[in-house]
Amino acid sequence: MEGGKPSLVLVYQAVQALYHDPDPAGKERASVWLGELQRSISDQLLQLKQDVESCYFAAQTMKMKIQTSFYELPAETHIALRDSLLSHIQNLKDLSPIIVTQLALAIADLALQMASWKGCVQTLIEKYSNDVSSLLFLIEILTVLPEEVHSRSLRIGANRRTEIIEDLAYYSSTVVTLLMSCVEKTGSDEKMLIKAFRCLGSWFNLGVLDSNFMANNQLLMILFQVLQRDETPTNLHEAASDCVCSALYAIENVDNNMPLALQLFQGVLTLETAYHMAVAREDLDKVLNYCRIFTELCETFLETIVRSPGQGMGDLRTLELLLICAGHPQYEVVEISFNFWYRLGEHLYKTSDPMLHGIFRPYIQRLLHALARHCQLEPDHEGIPEDTDDFGEFRMRVSDLVKDVIFLVGSMECFSQLYSTLKDGNPPWEVTEAVLFIMAAIAKSVDPENNPTLTEVLEQVVLLPQTVHIAVRYTSIELVGEMSEVVDRNPRFLDPVLNYLMKGLREKPLASVAAKAIHNICSVCRDHMAQHFQGLLDIARALDSFALSPEAAVGLLKGTALVLARLPLEKIAECLSDLCAVQVIALKKLLSQEPSNGKSSDPTVWLDRLAVIFRSLQLYVLFRHTNPIVENGQTHPCQKVIQEIWPVLSETLNKHQADNRIVERCCRCLRFAVRCVGKGSAALLQPLVTQMVNVYQVYPHSCFLYLGSILVDEYGMEEGCRQGLLDMLQALCMPTFQLLEQPNGLRNHPDTVDDLFRLATRFIQRSPVTLLSSQIIIHIIQCAIAATTLDHRDANCSVMKFVRDLIHTGVTNDHEDDFELRKELIQQAMGQHGAQLVTQLLHTCCFCLPPYTLPDVAEVIWEIMLFDRPIFCRWLESALKGLPKETSGGAVTVTHKQLTDFHKQVTR
Repeated sequence: MEGGKPSLVLVYQAVQALYHDPDPAGKERASVWLGELQRSISDQLLQLKQDVESCYFAAQTMKMKIQTSFYELPAETHIALRDSLLSHIQNLKDLSPIIVTQLALAIADLALQMASWKGCVQTLIEKYSNDVSSLLFLIEILTVLPEEVHSRSLRIGANRRTEIIEDLAYYSSTVVTLLMSCVEKTGSDEKMLIKAFRCLGSWFNLGVLDSNFMANNQLLMILFQVLQRDETPTNLHEAASDCVCSALYAIENVDNNMPLALQLFQGVLTLETAYHMAVAREDLDKVLNYCRIFTELCETFLETIVRSPGQGMGDLRTLELLLICAGHPQYEVVEISFNFWYRLGEHLYKTSDPMLHGIFRPYIQRLLHALARHCQLEPDHEGIPEDTDDFGEFRMRVSDLVKDVIFLVGSMECFSQLYSTLKDGNPPWEVTEAVLFIMAAIAKSVDPENNPTLTEVLEQVVLLPQTVHIAVRYTSIELVGEMSEVVDRNPRFLDPVLNYLMKGLREKPLASVAAKAIHNICSVCRDHMAQHFQGLLDIARALDSFALSPEAAVGLLKGTALVLARLPLEKIAECLSDLCAVQVIALKKLLSQEPSNGKSSDPTVWLDRLAVIFRSLQLYVLFRHTNPIVENGQTHPCQKVIQEIWPVLSETLNKHQADNRIVERCCRCLRFAVRCVGKGSAALLQPLVTQMVNVYQVYPHSCFLYLGSILVDEYGMEEGCRQGLLDMLQALCMPTFQLLEQPNGLRNHPDTVDDLFRLATRFIQRSPVTLLSSQIIIHIIQCAIAATTLDHRDANCSVMKFVRDLIHTGVTNDHEDDFELRKELIQQAMGQHGAQLVTQLLHTCCFCLPPYTLPDVAEVIWEIMLFDRPIFCRWLESALKGLPKETSGGAVTVTHKQLTDFHKQVTR
């Protein structure tokens, strides 16, 4: 683009390359080049009207420039830009709907930011409503205008947004009247009706339509007439359904919208016949639309239904509609209503009213029967149930829903009823499998204490012959895994259960589910499983002879490690060594191989398995903190094994130091090893830190920073380790700062930001004076201030936690000997950086961060105020004065009174 303005021919060629070049690199070059085009070129392309692609590109460019760079435009050009856009949309209205939409968005975004354009809705209606050929693009503008009000692409500020919403509310009746007029003018033309319903839905979504006005509006009647008619085309039916759903959502506060609520309630109840007609015609699209409407009706009137079931708009015919939908043979239909049933269960659980529960119990029982039917596999299905396809995901959602609503029916009662259908009848295999699946979903919520039905089920399941359908065996194994509490209370079943699961483990299709069930048994029945440790060890040694998924293999090792921790102390070291040996031997074998391009040299499988062993032992030690595995003064039984494994891990790390994925797995394994033995890993500290620092200088993998934070957490309070850990931090910080100071460094490396401030926070928590007295703290604070703008959830959270804990160090634990020194060091740091920090935090809240991060920012502000309220008040005042008071479009972003009130509220 150097050497003046490019010709339109060149621009046109670039657009063609963007859409039609078969070479991805050519498309990318064209995209970058075109991205630099300015508004003047787009304007000319639209005037040329050469083809759809070039006009679409130009319209999209105009929209993007208005969304992102409107503030760059001088105020005197705003009117000319508006007139130009209106001229383009009129000239191009027949070329393509997507171009009209892009230009409509550009006009809407301009109207929202251009405060001087007063009454834009009225202006547009007056200008175009009398021209039938302009109605479609006029309605398109009026559709996207309310949709853009809450767009995150437009930072228009709360004041301007409130002003706009009030303005749109004022003109909303005019818009609805226009829509009705358009429908009448075009004789209920399908295309116009779709446009009108979509526009009406958009205004409902904004929540500005007057309830009384809409309750008696002819357009609402037309909406339901369209939905009641059997011959309504599919696209129109969908638009009408969307509009009704938007209307129902808009009146969620039913008491404040009673006239409209009543009309919608009665209107939806009239659609039952139309639903049955759609079912009879096997029109699934319409069936789904009706189910969406029925579900939205129930969602809207949920509180009324629970508060006054069977009365007025608490009429339980609403639930009947959903249960009618649940009877549809396609599972996609009932799935639409799941969120409502979750919410109903939640409301009823909170009320704890037995009478109320009794009213809804029959509905939940009918729902559960329908769900069990929907979970049935096809009679000709071969193999095991699939977890990852659409139907498998549906069954998982059914399982979750059943767990959430089962309390209304009673877990034991439902479990017994399901079992009796298997015991008393002889159902087809697909029915048996579905019943077992639902039983598995609720098994854990049934009280296992002295429960003969549970023990009978367990007894019968483990006797299932190998000749039954493999899907039934698969789900029965899942059920056994879910009944591990029953096994724990009835240890006589342990041997037959393990024998049953071992049969599954040896069959390829059942191996992974059997491994998961064994893991569950190990987790719950640790004491009883200790006698079977040798058998578990044999399985672990032969792990790769079974057809296990990586997750199932890791789960089996986890279960084995949990049982290992139950062994007598003197046996743990030897058994842990045996358990780790397979993995260590495999890693040594890989290290001795010549480098190759195949995956066979990938050590991650073995590293993951070692990591889960150490992690399970660590978690178990934490779980038994009241009765620790190691008494004071004793050597940790895992210490020797970890020291033996270290050289192999070190060599693996060295060999694969350039591969971030493998280095991450090495660090994860070392992290759990260090956590497992705590200070028993002291002998590894120096060689580990040395290797970390050396590799990080060349390959700055952020996982080294995370591992560093673990070391600081374990050893930071040890006097003899503090200086060494500080040296480690300083050595790691230098390459980190170089990485983050690159253009877009913070945004491109959020994991590094996250892990750096985890490390710094651990230092503040474990050895604050050591860090605060060092020179590196200034650079870390400066980096933190810069990183407050980063809108990455984890990274921003770590930055805020560091700053909060840093300042808190100056007020907490004032009884300790180092308190005065800590307080003085924080005062020095805040004296240097406090004002900049407060200004930056305020700026990031207004212009950079999404709302979910604001509670973390508020905690930092609170800590600053606790530390030194008078000086914080001055810093906050100065920061507030620096905020922009007006947008380039002339809208007032913040008033003096709002700033004063904010200051008072924060500092009171």
